[in-house]
Amino acid sequence: MAELAAEAGITVRTLRFYRERKLIPPPRREGRIAWYNEHHLARLRSISALLERGHTLGGITELLAAFESGRDVGELLGLDATFVTPWSDETPVRLTPEELADHYSGDVTAENLAASLDIGYLAVDGDEFVHTSRRLLDASTTLVARGIPLAAVLEAGRAVRTHADAVAAIASTLIRTHLVGPPTGTPPTPQDIDHLTRTIEELHPVFQAVIDAEITMAMDRRVRTELDCWLRRETGEGDEERAGDEGGPRPFPSDHPIAGERTT
Repeated sequence: MAELAAEAGITVRTLRFYRERKLIPPPRREGRIAWYNEHHLARLRSISALLERGHTLGGITELLAAFESGRDVGELLGLDATFVTPWSDETPVRLTPEELADHYSGDVTAENLAASLDIGYLAVDGDEFVHTSRRLLDASTTLVARGIPLAAVLEAGRAVRTHADAVAAIASTLIRTHLVGPPTGTPPTPQDIDHLTRTIEELHPVFQAVIDAEITMAMDRRVRTELDCWLRRETGEGDEERAGDEGGPRPFPSDHPIAGERTT
């Protein structure tokens, strides 16, 4: 509950109040442990968005009840498109403990499992694991098969997640600042919500194209730099420039979470 509240940007006391008012569905329980998931987080974000638009908790309760019953209120509010439907099309993968171990050639340690659960790559469902993304599972499997330790892959994934969140924050700030604008104090009309929903849907491929272009160009720049450093080292060129650098050229800035390993 504390983790869900922190992720949603509310207090645990507020979360308990929402749960007592049945604004969020009950968690899945395993003994005395209560598990919350992305659906609970999406609901809390929907509630916050509706409160910011001037709706009362009583009105939100009625609206969400209508939404869950299958009526058209969800479409009217944009909950089905703007607030709940994810942009990603990742496919979760269910794995037995044996299948998970097979993916990583026996590199599934207690520490790596804890890291995967903490980052959010894995979740536990009964006797099985659920990986959140088929593409990320395949990518990490390939990296481990090529000789990179799973611990290093997870640490890199954690760093990538941090930077991805920062990029998403930039995109959402653009939308909020220039398309949504400051709160007006009055509930939006159905036409307002429909326009914003369609605009965000249209911008999805635009933001994806920008991110893909920037990442691929950054990789081009980095690979050229790394190849140049490797060739200079192999041929013995630039020894004078490297006299004070016993560790050799580094593939990441010194303050990067996975910096410090030598280029090989």
